Amino acid sequence: MALRSAPLLLLVLVLVALRESCFGASSHSLKYLYTSISDPSQGQQPHFVNLGYVDDEVFVHYDSHSRRVKPRVSWMEKVGKEDPQYWDRETQKSSGQEEMFRDHLETLRIRYNQSEGLHTWQLMYGCELQRDGSKRGFDQYGYEGRTFITFDKETLTYVAPDPQAQITQRNWDAIPGHNERNKSYLEGICIEWLEKYLSYGKETLLRTETPKVTVSSRTEVEDGMETHICRVDGFYPREIDATWRRDGEVWLEETFHGSVAPNADGTYHYWLSIRIDPKERSRYRCHVEHDGLQEPLDLELKEPSNSKSNLGLIIGCVVAALVLACAIAGTLIFLKRCQTNYNSAPSE
Repeated sequence: MALRSAPLLLLVLVLVALRESCFGASSHSLKYLYTSISDPSQGQQPHFVNLGYVDDEVFVHYDSHSRRVKPRVSWMEKVGKEDPQYWDRETQKSSGQEEMFRDHLETLRIRYNQSEGLHTWQLMYGCELQRDGSKRGFDQYGYEGRTFITFDKETLTYVAPDPQAQITQRNWDAIPGHNERNKSYLEGICIEWLEKYLSYGKETLLRTETPKVTVSSRTEVEDGMETHICRVDGFYPREIDATWRRDGEVWLEETFHGSVAPNADGTYHYWLSIRIDPKERSRYRCHVEHDGLQEPLDLELKEPSNSKSNLGLIIGCVVAALVLACAIAGTLIFLKRCQTNYNSAPSE
């Protein structure tokens, strides 16, 4: 059966996994995304997908069509050689989750008093090993693209935002040892697997790519202010510190920035802009720090290339307007003289 729901599936993944992600950029992370979608047109069988990520790279994949966990990167071939049971074990786990998610979807549909149709149930969990050696873990579920329940490993309890989710919260918190095991996995086993995966894919995951930094500028015709855009491209890993500095200090006023986004080749790009008075241009720098740089980079701002052209354009327009006015005046005078001469000419 064709993967007809794939675009919708990716959209829902973005809604829960990206919009409501607990963390920003991290040193290294291991994350799993499980998504189950019910669709009557597919015989009431939810479509199920499990994606595993190391940092931002998908390294394993399972869905209800293949019913098999498969590698998505070449370096995962090493796992099967060292642990021959790995793929069977992971497939069994994902298959069990697929059946469980199907049951959860039906339970929540009834609990929310919803009709049959398209509904989504998701799980996102994983861990992070940060640059300073600290460890973090997260475990949260989403229903219909919204957070349903989240695990708080500090209090060893689940947090639920609405009454329907609080039923699940009470049930899960009441399972003996469930929350303790969950915390142990997030802070221990998950980190161990993350380190193992990093060792398998170190040529890719532990590499560094030097950022390419450029600054483009323009003058705003309306008020004469300048907009400068600092673009940082082609860097890896994802973590980067790019800021505007005024007199050496971080400057946030009249600044904007995008999000760190991936390129097709696995590197990342980022941009930030600032709007300033051209008289203070020399005070500002685009400051970039990254593992691919031997030392921080400071790019000074230059006069926008369109400043002089704008001035020339304005002067040109004024001169053109004066020439046109003179031409019109000359034409009127010429026509008036012609009319006078015509009126004074003797008749035949």
